Amino acid sequence: MSNFFNTKIEFLKGVGPQKAALLNKELNIFTYGDLIQHYPFRHEDRTKIYTISEINESMSFVQIKGQIYQFETLGEGFKSRLVAYFTDGDEEMELVWFQNTTWIAKNLKKNTDYLIFGKPQFFNGKISIPHPEMELFETDQPATGFLQPVYNITEKLRKKFVDSKAISKMIRQVLDLATNHVKETLSDELIIQYRLMSKREALENIHFPGSYQLLEQAKYRLKFEELFYTQLKLIKTKFIRKTAYRGQIFKNVPTLTTFYNEHLSFDLTNAQKRVIKEIYRDFCSGKQMNRLLQGDVGSGKTIVAFICMLMALDNRAQACLMAPTEILAEQHYFGLKEYADVLGITIDKLTGSSSQGSRKVTHEYLQSGDIKIIIGTHALLEDKVQFHNLGLCIIDEQHRFGVAQRAKLWSKNEDVYPHILVMTATPIPRTLAMTLYGDLDVSVIDELPAGRKPIRTVHRYDAHRLRVFGFLREQIQQGRQVYIVYPLIEESEKMELKDLMDGYESVARAFPEYQISIVHGKMKPKDKDYEMQRFVRNETQIMVATTVIEVGVNVPNASVMVVENAERFGLAQLHQLRGRVGRGADQSYCILMTDYKITREGRARIETLVNTNNGFEIADMDLKLRGPGDLSGTQQSGVLDLLIADLAKDGPILQQAREAAQAVLESDEELALPKHYVIRQHIESLKKDETNWSRIS
Repeated sequence: MSNFFNTKIEFLKGVGPQKAALLNKELNIFTYGDLIQHYPFRHEDRTKIYTISEINESMSFVQIKGQIYQFETLGEGFKSRLVAYFTDGDEEMELVWFQNTTWIAKNLKKNTDYLIFGKPQFFNGKISIPHPEMELFETDQPATGFLQPVYNITEKLRKKFVDSKAISKMIRQVLDLATNHVKETLSDELIIQYRLMSKREALENIHFPGSYQLLEQAKYRLKFEELFYTQLKLIKTKFIRKTAYRGQIFKNVPTLTTFYNEHLSFDLTNAQKRVIKEIYRDFCSGKQMNRLLQGDVGSGKTIVAFICMLMALDNRAQACLMAPTEILAEQHYFGLKEYADVLGITIDKLTGSSSQGSRKVTHEYLQSGDIKIIIGTHALLEDKVQFHNLGLCIIDEQHRFGVAQRAKLWSKNEDVYPHILVMTATPIPRTLAMTLYGDLDVSVIDELPAGRKPIRTVHRYDAHRLRVFGFLREQIQQGRQVYIVYPLIEESEKMELKDLMDGYESVARAFPEYQISIVHGKMKPKDKDYEMQRFVRNETQIMVATTVIEVGVNVPNASVMVVENAERFGLAQLHQLRGRVGRGADQSYCILMTDYKITREGRARIETLVNTNNGFEIADMDLKLRGPGDLSGTQQSGVLDLLIADLAKDGPILQQAREAAQAVLESDEELALPKHYVIRQHIESLKKDETNWSRIS
């Protein structure tokens, strides 16, 4: 990076140490480079001057030329307001101020041409603009204005008179000084192929565009560059892994063949077969596998995981499966133990609840190689847990584990890294998967097992509760079971939500003839497991729970999921909860209960869930509603440090950037060719600054 862009912001004319300290703290702006990359979030259209008669209620902002012919202060004390009567020569309107009225009144000039800008309001047929922006209209000023940038600022900055306009002036200064310092960061080949404007033009037009067309071209150039360098880094990591890290070869599969032909009581879906073939190819390559397995709730990831384990065992290696909760680990253990026992394979579990005595035995048998498959939680990460020959690590609901935790599991084998399969039942939008997991190979199970009926999802208001309870009774009388999920354990004074304990009491009153389980996160694991097992054995017909049951509980006989205060849950979470039912052959239902008052975003989530069962469609909508930072534990990834690109909206640009990065590395992995000199130089400059690869040169 040029030293110019590393210049501290306090040295910019008009800034100084105090203002610089404020910009450091409030906006993370320390240098000229940070300032120039503080991009506007929108532009206000100053290209048109309206007449008052043209203003209508659909307009967000308007710009008008005219004069003040009278002004007065109305009201007293803190209720006082300054009103100026403004005319464009034909019509009239009011300008209104509620703060700093004395200072503003002193500076207002009658019968003088002003250019005003603001948001029009309508009341009793009158138009007014509260707190308008005003400037004197110069006679030599061009008839059309410009696209003015609007920047994110904070209340503290505003109080110190550092508003969006002040930021704009600072950026204008830096851009004028930067003319000879902005270097190109993409190769001529990419600029020509993707019809990109130059870096210098892009920086000028992202802040101060000459037209809407130039603004769009600037956005495209900067987003493409940012995503290109992000993808280049991920794909480079993937290339290094594939060449630098050896993997054990698992070609012989006699036990798997026996299991598939003699003990598997159902047919695998075509999607499951495709994924198994992809994984087998990795196992035969001699390179370490790093694969993400995405599959919607109930798509059959667990049986795929077991088949992968058999491939490892057939080649004298051990396998482990790590789950985020004890409930899920227990379920995996008991589910896979049935298969393992039939084949005579030793399988064990290791969780936080395992006794000291049993832990010691498990540790010994893992190290000797007597235990072939181990299922566990974070307990598997302990230094005491050593393997004879760990060949395959499977991580379920992987976004719940940190990067460092996963890496600790990978290093359990001294000679060669184990193969890695990370699984998630939270569908990840394609744009997010390409960015978050661009260094992994991705397999998708996009098909549900035969015989599964789509879950019917309905939205019901609290006023319909008696009818809902009547429906639940019908289902239970037919031998089915019911989940009722609440967002809180105890009542919160701040949020008017149905709390679990009140809910339990009301359900108990409504269904005195049935047994009810209660499960929440504050219970001891032993008590939680006891209640879960009662429900699994159909000793209780209704389970009242918090979202602790969101992941992994498998009760095929449960056919109804009721979610209270559904508007308070995220889309992905609602989809996971819905996935607790529909696991048997019977028709299942999900009932989303809400109050009549719901936010627009809450209603959008509810409608999405009612309209589709497709996890990937739901994930795309979730990304649009919430943004990438909230999804799939992305905060810990460090990958989504994006300054201008938006993964929810910029999927096509991301796809192009990824294809470009892939092509560059495939033709020249070391970026040694002269045509890639600019790219290599840019990466080197960024490494020195420890900045993400997409940052400015």
